[in-house]
Amino acid sequence: MRSFQGKLMTQERITSDPKICSGKPHIRGTRIMVKNILGMVAGGYTLDKILKSYPELIKEDISAALDYASQVIDEEKVILRA
Repeated sequence: MRSFQGKLMTQERITSDPKICSGKPHIRGTRIMVKNILGMVAGGYTLDKILKSYPELIKEDISAALDYASQVIDEEKVILRA
């Protein structure tokens, strides 16, 4: 279970605005979408490699993106395909 501080950090760092990235969740103050971070993690990128690719980010931004994805998955009904 996430701590209150973890939830707050996610809310402070992840935002959505219809005028930015077509409303997709992104790191506040950037146009870096959460899905970009997730794709890099899925592709085997390390935290250091992600931070080198996006020098405007800090490690807390990456953590917030992963936490946000966890929250979304937790709230959505997931249908597995055969």
